[in-house]
Amino acid sequence: MTQQAPLSTVERNAADYAALTAVLRDYFDGLYTCDTAKLARVFHPAASYACATDGTLLKLGMDEYFPVVEKREPPASRGETRRDRIISIEFAGPVTALARVECAIGPKFFTDLLTFIKLDGRWQIIAKVFHYDLME
Repeated sequence: MTQQAPLSTVERNAADYAALTAVLRDYFDGLYTCDTAKLARVFHPAASYACATDGTLLKLGMDEYFPVVEKREPPASRGETRRDRIISIEFAGPVTALARVECAIGPKFFTDLLTFIKLDGRWQIIAKVFHYDLME
């Protein structure tokens, strides 16, 4: 049995970046199809969801957020063009990261700041703070 050398920092960062982009792909897919089972794998159960676009604080836990998603008509069923993209991913250490992403649902164009934690070898969103603009 041969032992593998530990991953270099560059290799570890590349692996974590690839893992985060895979989680973000599931995040975008879950929003586009309103698949809360997929979103439940992406979000940590204790995650927070927050927005203050309209001047008041909206803050939900996952037990409050998922029913909102389930009531939506999925953008996929309306044939909406996907406009999701990753703007940036930054690491604050080996188990903490921040992703800035964009997506659209109906007339709303979202900028999401997603804070990730890595527990048990798995990246999950622990906080989603977002802003949206109404498109014309």
